[in-house]
Amino acid sequence: MSESSPLKFDCLCAGIMVADHICAPISRLPQAGELIMTDRLSLTSGGCASNVAVDLARVGRRVGVIGRVGQDVFGEFVSRELSQAGVDTTHVLETPGVDTSGTLIVNVRGEDRRFIHAVGANASFDGHEVTPELIRNTKMLYLGGFCLMPSLTGESAARMFRIAREAGVPTVLDVVISDSQSGWEQLTAVLPFTDVFLPNSDEALHLTGVTDPFEQADRFCAAGAKTVVITCGRTGAVLVSGEQRLRSGAFAVEFIDGTGSGDAFAAGFIHGLLQQKPLRDCLEIGSALGASCVRHAGATAGVFNPPELEAFLQQQRLPVEVLGG
Repeated sequence: MSESSPLKFDCLCAGIMVADHICAPISRLPQAGELIMTDRLSLTSGGCASNVAVDLARVGRRVGVIGRVGQDVFGEFVSRELSQAGVDTTHVLETPGVDTSGTLIVNVRGEDRRFIHAVGANASFDGHEVTPELIRNTKMLYLGGFCLMPSLTGESAARMFRIAREAGVPTVLDVVISDSQSGWEQLTAVLPFTDVFLPNSDEALHLTGVTDPFEQADRFCAAGAKTVVITCGRTGAVLVSGEQRLRSGAFAVEFIDGTGSGDAFAAGFIHGLLQQKPLRDCLEIGSALGASCVRHAGATAGVFNPPELEAFLQQQRLPVEVLGG
């Protein structure tokens, strides 16, 4: 993974692409038939693949995105926003006859955000869009939104990641779990080919049925993942990789909107891996980008650029407890 590699991408981001409809924080949820005012309603690009790609471009990485949008104004908007952010959208595919995926994000002051999602064109993504040639043309492969694309089975994702492993391309996996699915059977097919797995604690609870993040991580490692990072929101994260076990705190920043913070963490962690940093440093870089994200409404608007990231890490250090390794 040499920094001087002539490969086209530092990271290829595959998976869900979404048009996010975001309300600025409101005081409370409205009652039936009631009108509540908000300062702003925004339309932004979203979805794991899009967000991670934009955040990696923000920190100076050569990044491409591959996924599906509809042949509609929202698909045009998402592709245009990504291009303007410096992301290569050559491999974004328009799917006729379906809408671009959309998420309504409701922010209430002092509460976690709420999501209402329509899967749209993402339902057609089955992994064959990510060809062996594309995989061989990137330093790292990220798949985001696994379990939220009905056509992308565990076997299809495993095929993609197996090709990457044979090509020496590290793989990073993230999931999105709805309340109507378990996901464990699909996940166990792909984890043996996964270098880094990045669920949040709620997703990990849904998948494993256990509440302790280290127990969650141990189960994912036992299923085949090399490194597991469980993000735990404002309380930090835990990392398990072989004998190495780390527990981090969180950076203190003003919290406005948590949308995209997990994707920003993933982008920061990948950015550290591409620099061949130790896992502890990758954890810190990921936490810093995640913290930068929550300071503004929207999934990517507040994410640090390289000078901002460097200045932030010079001013603050992430508390990290080494528990093993």
